[in-house]
Amino acid sequence: MNLATAMKSPVVKRSIVVAGHKTSVSLEDEFWKGLKEIAGGRDTTLSDLVATIDTRRQHGNLSSAIRLFVLDFYRKELAELKESRDRAGEIMSPSVAAFALEHVPAK
Repeated sequence: MNLATAMKSPVVKRSIVVAGHKTSVSLEDEFWKGLKEIAGGRDTTLSDLVATIDTRRQHGNLSSAIRLFVLDFYRKELAELKESRDRAGEIMSPSVAAFALEHVPAK
């Protein structure tokens, strides 16, 4: 692998319509996939979700706001998962809780 290949950015520029206006965002594939998953989970369009992100951002560009939104979404999901597992541990005996954590898949 040469230096040019190693330095190539995985960021892809994508066009999207936000509030009736065509714009572009530059995102890594994983952030784009995460954004699409979130929109699907909320039963909304990608354009509507990005419009919401756009109206709520306080500073920075739209691409950065999207990255922060996706990161925040999955951080909250992880915190909720940990909290539910902690509650399950309080209700169950330690051995049952350990078994459940190992063998019951997280949603």
